[in-house]
Amino acid sequence: MNKFMKRLTISSVLQSMCYGFAALLLTASCANDDTVQEGKQKQTDIPTGSTVFTGTSQPDATTRTAILNHTKGAGASVNWSYTDKIWVKDDAGTWQQSATATIPSAANQSFAKFSLSGTYTGASHDIIYTNTAVTGSQPQVEIKIEQRQSVPNNFDHAGESGDCGIATGNKSGNGYAFTLNHKASYLCLIPRTTNEYVKRSKLIRVEIMSDDDIAGTYNMAADGTLTLASGGSKTITVKTGSGFTIDNAADDMSKNAIYAVVAPGTHTFRIRYWLSNTTDNPDGFILGTISKIITLNCTAGSIHDITANLNPHDYDGDHYYQWDAQEQHWKGHEWNHGGSQPTLSQGLTGATTSSDYAQSNSDSRWYHEGGGSVRFDATQSCATLPNANEMTWYAACGDPRWDADELWTTMGHLYKGGVWFKKKSQISGFNANTAYDGSDWRTTSKDQSWFASNTLPSAADANNYFYLPVLGYYLVGKLFLVGNYGFYWSSSAHPRDTYYYSYCLRISRGSIDVGQGECPRALRVGGFE
Repeated sequence: MNKFMKRLTISSVLQSMCYGFAALLLTASCANDDTVQEGKQKQTDIPTGSTVFTGTSQPDATTRTAILNHTKGAGASVNWSYTDKIWVKDDAGTWQQSATATIPSAANQSFAKFSLSGTYTGASHDIIYTNTAVTGSQPQVEIKIEQRQSVPNNFDHAGESGDCGIATGNKSGNGYAFTLNHKASYLCLIPRTTNEYVKRSKLIRVEIMSDDDIAGTYNMAADGTLTLASGGSKTITVKTGSGFTIDNAADDMSKNAIYAVVAPGTHTFRIRYWLSNTTDNPDGFILGTISKIITLNCTAGSIHDITANLNPHDYDGDHYYQWDAQEQHWKGHEWNHGGSQPTLSQGLTGATTSSDYAQSNSDSRWYHEGGGSVRFDATQSCATLPNANEMTWYAACGDPRWDADELWTTMGHLYKGGVWFKKKSQISGFNANTAYDGSDWRTTSKDQSWFASNTLPSAADANNYFYLPVLGYYLVGKLFLVGNYGFYWSSSAHPRDTYYYSYCLRISRGSIDVGQGECPRALRVGGFE
């Protein structure tokens, strides 16, 4: 956590602060009714007859040229912008808006001068910095739901996005001087990757999701405390224009650092990094997310570095089995060892067919044959899987939630889509001996479908869920439906015909099914928690 104090320099690691001052210029100039943060004033444009006071700044700020200069773990130097304005309470108790900032030196923007109308004779006057016009007695700031940053490692959008602060202007000669105390909180996101798919992608936006409000219009108390007034949002999206590159294996702020203004408070964030890719999905263009969850105490006036490894989860091609076979379906013919295992679903350009699959029960990759309409349980590769009853608990009571956007890879390609289920430990009444309906599906022939929500689990609750991707299946040497459907074996043969059918879980957008699957199909084994 690093203190973020506009108009001063923070040069030490962590939270130690070196204070500088910004100056307030009071004049009898005409009132300025422009919207806050708009307009531009030349750095030498000082109203005639005014008394000018300039503040001091730290020596190392003299070469600063951007609004924010931040080093990971080492704080930030923040300077005035020519478009900045402040509000000052005059002798009559009325908030007056300044003209845009006058910055005497382009090489040193750590202090600025402002001209205001009104009468100022007190020993001190209250000052507000905000992006919202102060039209009454209650100052406000709008922390924007949508924030925009077109250049990596650039926080020029801070003021527009909701940067705010308070100060006391103290009498100094014929004018007043002040130091601004910031009251919003700030994130610096620093992604990296070693994954070639991500390196060929563009980071086009970041979605910051919280379980509580982090944006909206906030009232600013006299001490700068922010209280939500209206338009609360639990999501902030930072758009990155044409997109940033993520080809750095180590943290590199110059490559892709992204900044956001958020409301202070302790928040549990789901941060979704949105990537666009045109080369690694079999269907061509793909847009999806890699998500990270973190809990932070976002204190006012602080900037928080959040690093993230954006390597998507890779699912191997070795966990497809005919039901309860001794060996995986492509044993000895694996795609990543020069074998003939198909890696593209049928219907796609480049999809292949292989005859190197088990075709008789003399092959250890052949399914475990049952014996009629009786209970028959797996003893080999499927022995440790959930049984038919347990599958119904996941489907009916596991709060399944379809995630259309989370990116993952398998067998050399980039995909998205899958379902979140509550872990067994989080499902009340979970029972291996009876299904959710009280019967025993291992001896009673049943099939049923359930609805899957399209709402993601909350960030605070995410650790109570596990994820199953839509990895398709194999049949007669062909791959089917990767990226559209997922098929997962249970440890129970289906009593309708234990010789040829077994229970499986099928997942797709909006639908969860527990029912019979043909044993010669090679479905996924494992993944349940």
